[in-house]
Amino acid sequence: SGLVTVLDALDAALFGGPPADAPRARPVRPAQPLPHPGEAGAGCGEPEADVGFEVTYLLDAADEAIPALRERLDALGDSLVVVGGDGLWHIHIHTDQAGPAVEAGIAAGRPHRVRITALVPAVPPPTGSPEAGPAHGRAVVAVLPGPGLAGLCAEAGATTLTVRPGERPGGGELAAAIAGTRAREVVLLPNDKELWHAAAAAAEQARVAGARVAVIPTRSPVQGIAALAVHTPERRFDEDVVAMTSAAGATRFGEVSVAERQAWTMAGVCQRGDVLGLVDGDVVVIGGELPEVAGQVLERMLAGGGELVTLVLGADAPAGLAEGLTERLRQGHLGVDTVVCAGQQSAPLLIGVE
Repeated sequence: SGLVTVLDALDAALFGGPPADAPRARPVRPAQPLPHPGEAGAGCGEPEADVGFEVTYLLDAADEAIPALRERLDALGDSLVVVGGDGLWHIHIHTDQAGPAVEAGIAAGRPHRVRITALVPAVPPPTGSPEAGPAHGRAVVAVLPGPGLAGLCAEAGATTLTVRPGERPGGGELAAAIAGTRAREVVLLPNDKELWHAAAAAAEQARVAGARVAVIPTRSPVQGIAALAVHTPERRFDEDVVAMTSAAGATRFGEVSVAERQAWTMAGVCQRGDVLGLVDGDVVVIGGELPEVAGQVLERMLAGGGELVTLVLGADAPAGLAEGLTERLRQGHLGVDTVVCAGQQSAPLLIGVE
């Protein structure tokens, strides 16, 4: 097929191709029953007309190659997103021509991390089933890195999509989560800056289906928690979105993690095993002891003021970490309230300051 051909071409362009005697990979096809002869869409080897693909990849390409790439991709499908700069671009498109979409990237530069996902059209639920019936009012969909936070947000009224660290969902999965709420109005909290483009594509897909969707650009789960805290379904949709966006934007977020390899950071060179303290996504502290680094990060975040601190403990957080930080706040920051919850994400500690 065209998809196999282009993937082989991509493999050859990037890695020199598979060995001559290697078995030929088969393309992944959507799990759809084959039509009987004579039925619509039963053409020889032709896909059903309403089944397409979500194609995403990173692209190393010169800036001057992007206008021609946009024009070429725009003719292949919709929900096109081309963002980036300085030689690195993120490409997203919905199309029934996955092969040519990747070939366009090959013509422009060097695509990598190519992902092709079948977009299976939604099948209306049978009449009388629990899912059938008219769409209801408003829902909030939150993407979260662990069951602990998912439970907390579900109690606050959100529909949660739990993902493993490092395995971010694509636009199709986010669109399915939005559609699954059966709500007329949906607020989407991606809680990760790397999900913004997929979230925007999912929102556009849901709007085509008739839903009203707003994406709040939350960069961390603690910003999503802050947005949920002011969510009021009884308000007008626009007012609710503004209030949630304001709450998320007013929340500084920090993280304490362990370096997996040597790397350059804003705070200098870190070695594998070093404890890293991040504020608003940038490394600001490199240390050896997790409680001490966490304390330094907390002090930096509170230097500009704050009334509420949220501590989200990961599965690898050392015993007594929350108690030590709470006591530190009690002694040095009178009037600052503290909320502690278990998140079970990969980072030992997430911090939010409002």
